Amino acid sequence: MNSANTRPLEVFFYEAFQEEAEELKSLLGKNCSYECSSKTIQELGHSKPPARLVSIRTQSRIPPEWSDSIDGVLSRSTGYDHLIAYRSVIKKHLPLGYLDEYATRAVAEQAILLAFALLRKLPSQMHKFATFDRDGLTGMECPGKNLLVVGVGRIGSEICKIGRALGFAVKGVDIVRNKQDIDYISKEEGLGWGDIVIGSMNLTEENRNYFNYNLMKHVKPGAIFVNIARGEHSPIKDLTRLLDEKKLGGVGLDVYEDESVLGVALRNPGESTSPLVKEVRRLAAFPNVILTPHNAFNTMEAVKRKAQMSVEQVNHFLKHKDFIWKLEPSVR
Repeated sequence: MNSANTRPLEVFFYEAFQEEAEELKSLLGKNCSYECSSKTIQELGHSKPPARLVSIRTQSRIPPEWSDSIDGVLSRSTGYDHLIAYRSVIKKHLPLGYLDEYATRAVAEQAILLAFALLRKLPSQMHKFATFDRDGLTGMECPGKNLLVVGVGRIGSEICKIGRALGFAVKGVDIVRNKQDIDYISKEEGLGWGDIVIGSMNLTEENRNYFNYNLMKHVKPGAIFVNIARGEHSPIKDLTRLLDEKKLGGVGLDVYEDESVLGVALRNPGESTSPLVKEVRRLAAFPNVILTPHNAFNTMEAVKRKAQMSVEQVNHFLKHKDFIWKLEPSVR
């Protein structure tokens, strides 16, 4: 764990799953003193920060009072909406860093993977293997189907590229229409057109609950919905209702509302009475639903890039008390 046992901890990495921790350790060596844990701050029950620099992903909730005892926070993620929220709570300047793009292709492939698997009714195929029964398993092919990508940034653009290569007709929804190769459409028109709808937006205060029931009830009947962006875009209760009413033909999620509660609860069954956990379990029971554990980024290639950027950020911070990729004071 600690690479230099005689020195006080300089960095503590929370939420570092096995493969990521191994990459971090191989790159950090004995250059600094650190520890890694797969658990969140809450799961470890830390009342005080274990190091002057703490590194998280998206499930740890940093206690506001820690801001007086730490020198900075590094989120090992490209998204930083949770850092903005933390800064708004502590109301002071504290160096807050994140990572540059490292998983665009990985996340885009996961989005297409979920859509592809739902088109071919993969969960039902796997369930029916026990009886070798093929009734009700007839799926659909990609050519001739319409793919709507909501949020055409780096990841959304990559989803569009892969979708076109598979034979989908592709259109995009975005408030900024600056991609020359994208056929843009309004969200209202797009939802009635798309056989598959993929959410790939950044999270802002303006687009929370974007894919709510009142919007999504206008989807093309039987459409498949996939979200690999942020769970706060798609309320679980609304998706469940849309499936109950058969307005949606399938749902694939890699992100969820309030993951700091959900992730801990699922890893520690029996310890939570959260209504969200109950609702997610109900959603997971549908035969046309695939839920993955916020894992879209997790390829060998992306994890290597992620670890390299994380170590670059740590080394820069320990030398300069600031980050390379960081929230500027003007970011709100």
